Parts: sequence; C-alpha cells; structure tokens
Amino acid sequence: MSPVLAGVLQLLALAAALALAHRPLGDYMARVYSSDKHLRVEKWIYKGIGADPDTEMRWPAYLRAVLAFSAVGVVFLYLLQRFQGSLPGSLGFSSIDPDQAFNTAASFVSNTNWQSYYGEQAMGHVLQTGGLAVQNFVSAAVGIAVAVALVRGFSLSRSRLRPSGGALAHTGELGNFWADLVRGTVRILLPLSVVAALVLVACGAIQNFADIHEVGQFTGGPQQWNGGAVASQEAIKELGTNGGGYFNANSAHPFENPSAFSNLFEVFLLLVIPFSLTRTFGRMVGSLKQGYAILATMATIWIGFIALMMWTEFAHHGPAFDIAGGAMEGKETRIGVGASSIFAVSTTLTSTGAVDSFHSSFTGFGGGITMLGMQLGEIAPGGTGSGLYGMLVMAIIAVFIAGLMVGRTPEYLGRKIGTREIKFAACYILITPTLVLVFTAAAMALPTPGNSMTNSGAHGFSEILYAYSSAANNNGSAFAGLNADTQWFNTTLGLVMLLGRFLPMVFVLALAGSLAEQTPVPATAGTLRTEKPLFSGLLVGSILIITGLTYFPALALGPLAEGLAS
Repeated sequence: MSPVLAGVLQLLALAAALALAHRPLGDYMARVYSSDKHLRVEKWIYKGIGADPDTEMRWPAYLRAVLAFSAVGVVFLYLLQRFQGSLPGSLGFSSIDPDQAFNTAASFVSNTNWQSYYGEQAMGHVLQTGGLAVQNFVSAAVGIAVAVALVRGFSLSRSRLRPSGGALAHTGELGNFWADLVRGTVRILLPLSVVAALVLVACGAIQNFADIHEVGQFTGGPQQWNGGAVASQEAIKELGTNGGGYFNANSAHPFENPSAFSNLFEVFLLLVIPFSLTRTFGRMVGSLKQGYAILATMATIWIGFIALMMWTEFAHHGPAFDIAGGAMEGKETRIGVGASSIFAVSTTLTSTGAVDSFHSSFTGFGGGITMLGMQLGEIAPGGTGSGLYGMLVMAIIAVFIAGLMVGRTPEYLGRKIGTREIKFAACYILITPTLVLVFTAAAMALPTPGNSMTNSGAHGFSEILYAYSSAANNNGSAFAGLNADTQWFNTTLGLVMLLGRFLPMVFVLALAGSLAEQTPVPATAGTLRTEKPLFSGLLVGSILIITGLTYFPALALGPLAEGLAS
C-alpha cells in the first residue's frame, strides 16, 4: 500500500469514527448542560466550595467566577512547582525556577500547555498528577462552560415570566458557572478520560508511579527512563485539547503513543468533543440545522487543510524524499507522513498542541499550514468550548457582512446584531492578532530574544512567530527550534497565554449577556438563512479573508519565503 493511500484511508476511518460519535455525544452534552438536577457527588463538591449551583448569573457575575477560579489555579500551580523539592514523589527533582513556574502555571490554567521544560527531567509524580493533570480537566471544563454560556445567550429558553404574570422578561442570565464547571468535569471529561486511558493502556501506553531507572548500555552510557501515570494524562491531554506531554517528545514518545492505531485514536480524542459540541449547540438553540451549518464550516476547513498538508509533505523534491516516500525528517517511522499530517493539522486547528512529529522539520509550506491553523483562531473545530464560541463570533461577523451587502439589519438565530454586539465581536477577533504581531515584533527587534533561535533567516523568524501564535491562541505546540527557557520567553509567553485566553472570554460573555437581554425577532422573508450551505460558504470565506489580511505579511516573511526558496 502506498503511503498516500494509507494516509487517505486513515483520514476516512477517522471521519467515520467522528461521525458515529457526533450525535450521541452531542445530545448527551446538551442534556448535561440543560438539566436542573445535580448528582450526589456534585452536591458534595458544591458544598465543599460553598457554591449555590441553582443561582442564575448574569454575564459580569459569570465572568468574575471564571477569572477568580482561574486566578486561584495559577497561584496554586505556581506554588506547587516552587515547593516541588519538598514534596513526596518528586523523584529527586528540585523546585522549578520562578519564571518557568509562572510560565507553566499560566500555560496549563489557560489550556495552552506550552512547555519550556523537559517533562521527564523536571516534574515529579505529584506535580504531574496533582497539578498539571488537574488543570487539564478544569481548564477544558472552563472552555466548555463559556461556550455553553454563549449558546444560552441565543437560546429562547432563557426567558422568564414576569412576577405580575403574562409577559416574558429577558433577564440576560447565562446559567451558573460553578454548575457548568462541575458538570463538564464530572459528567463529561472524567468518564470519557477513564475509557480513553484504558484503551491507551491496552495499546501499550504506560501507567505507573515507578521511579527513575537506568536501561541498557548505549553509546555514551546508559539511559534514564521515568515511569508515570502517562495513559491517564494522555487521555485528558487529548480530550481536553490540552497538549502538555508527560515526556519532552510528547506524542512522538512510544510511552505516550505506542503505535499507528494509538496515534489515530489520539487524533480522534482531540477532535471528538469540539466537533460534537456543534450538535450540542443545535440542540440547545432548537435547530439542529444551525449546528450542522457550523459543523460543515469546521469540517470544510479541517479537510482542506489536511489535503494541503498531505500535498506539501508527500511532494517529492529530491532523492531523500523519493526513497522515504515523503518528507520524513522529524517524523516517526511507525506513524508515517500521512498520519503525521493529519495529526499536525488537527492539533493546530484545535487548541491541543500535542505533536507526534516536529513541525520545524516540515516543509516550508507545511510549517506555514500549521501556523495558519492556529492563526485562524483554532475554530475548525477548535478547542473544547473555545472552538465553538470562536466560530459563533465569526458567524456573527459573517452575518454582519451579509447585512451590509443587502442593506438589512443583520440577525442571527433571532437576535439582532447591532452596534454593541459587533463591537464585542470585533474586539474578540482583534485581541489575538495584536498579541501575536506586537510580541513577535518586539522579540525580533530586541537583541536578546534572537539568541534563542536555532536557525537564521526565514526559518528563524518562523520559530518566533510560531511561538507567539501558539501562546496567544492557547495551542501550546512549538516549532522545536526555539530555546524558550529564558526569562524573556517564559515571562512574555506566559503573559500572552493569559491575555489570549481570558481577554477573549470577557467579550464572549459580554456578547452572550447582550444577546440574552434581547427580545427574539421572528424570521421574515428577508432574513438570512444561516442554516444553508450558502451561509457556510460565506463563513469559510470570511474566516480565511480576515485571517489572511491580518497575518499575510508576517507569513510572507517566514514560511512562505522559506517554501518559495526551497
């Protein structure tokens, strides 16, 4: 079987598996976030944290809860790293330096999972499982909660009868953050992670709390290998679109990703919740067709990017490529070019950041595709929750553009898109490019940051651009050639990760509150049919044009210049 055919067959198998999971998982998540009942274990959690899960929150209260919870997570994870040397199960590792501890705390709480350290040489069992793995769960649950809050802003079910009776009052309430957080963790992420971890163990991923031990005699001396609760952390790493690996090699390491089957299964895990959330969206707003329109948009971009990536990586430009059957540098032979291309596109179009190959070794255009996938805003299908709310913001932009074309006040799902709503949406889409381009320019202009680049020229610039694109979009993957363990990069990337995660949430929740306060307007003959393929095409075009105009000059200096020169 040719490598190209093998890659295509794996893509078809993956698409079939996602299609099978889409309906049951999407409907289940809709029931989870629409239920007014609490499980017994959830009641214990609410009592322990002192939260009333039945209190409805308007958007400022919801936002304060998100920020307060995340701030506590940053402080807790920072302190856990700083005191690692005094903790049991530290495997003899010392405490983490302040700048790196800040970077890692910001990274995992923001669902970025950028790593400027070697996991097997820095983090003990307690820090890995009690710190990093916990944030893998709750940061993903926060993302889903914010997405569900925005969906409730569109939903007609948020109306309440006035105390005097009769008329409906649109209160602007978005639900309860603490209930959404706990339900997302207990009812969705935990059970799915248990099943996924068992599958990974069956595939050969390790799961233990073994100490460091030496293995064999190799050139230069014996190797030291760590044990760890790898399979369980790998499961939530992919399901929660986190990406932080137990080992520095991430999903290229055989302890995390032993075979071609486990590789495809991990890609399935990182895509299944974001794609299924479109069904949840359709179910909660009362129109499955609206969910399918968003799904079609996401799938079109995802498949298109995979096709482009396979084309660039399978193209033969010399004897080495001919012999290997494609650009095999930086890729695992047990995985191959096709599966590595699928993984690379999927991990950068979501906010996962896990890698089974090294993107710096991709062809010039291939590296550019991974970069552009993040710069789109990681919305095809995006992260757990963040992909859905990012796509809905882009849908509002597309509706606004269509309204300008025909001279009508734009409407989406029965809500008018007025000045206030479009300002929130515009602020959302401007935050991330500003962070990426300003900090990239600063790093290139200052004398010290450039010393961290392994390469010069276009590829060296791509290393810097990729790092800030990954941080601002909360992806976490790296171009592999950049030494990011410096005070400059630990500090600035940490700030970019926090700003890139929580500033957009401010405008998403403000937008949700504004929509929830509106009285729904009935559809008329002039209303744009947003469940039709025409709208999906408009949405795809809007995404590509807005991103292309924003990032094209920077991409032209990096991956495009490198690709044209090769």
